[in-house]
Amino acid sequence: MDKALQTMINNMPEKTGRKLDEWLKILHKKNIEKHSMAVSFLKTEFGLTHGFANTIVTLSKDKNESSEDLLVNQYIGKESLTPIYELLISTIVKLGSDVIITPKKGSVSLIRKKQFALIKPATKTRIDLGLKLKDVDVQGRLENSGPFGTMCTHRIQLQTIADIDAEVIKWLSMAYDKSV
Repeated sequence: MDKALQTMINNMPEKTGRKLDEWLKILHKKNIEKHSMAVSFLKTEFGLTHGFANTIVTLSKDKNESSEDLLVNQYIGKESLTPIYELLISTIVKLGSDVIITPKKGSVSLIRKKQFALIKPATKTRIDLGLKLKDVDVQGRLENSGPFGTMCTHRIQLQTIADIDAEVIKWLSMAYDKSV
């Protein structure tokens, strides 16, 4: 399991008043099928932050798959992209101790108080890094959001470790700073 996710699960009782297992039982009893509705339910009924609510719902839907399994499955046939993903994560966790890493079936959400980035293995040779940078014009390697729609405002395509350069780190840092 991802270290940041495990830390979040460990902190859940203190931050939310319940352990993960208790939250999973609540969601199981409620039996809400749509992800967004379940997140909204936890936020509205229990006052959870989006990060905790989203993580709980994701883990409830993927109870048969661990976060590690979700990541492994994302990179099947795309193993050459794994070093890029690992460097991105190690760069992102240096931005602050409040980064929440939430693996899903096809991507990994990066959340502070709000989602600020998304990592998606787009093809066998490219990772798309989605960023939420409202009021920032397309420039340099920063493109329109592409496949991310409204989830992210911009995208950067990464094909090698060398692509994670000062410009990418600048944009990541800006997205992190804006996500409070």
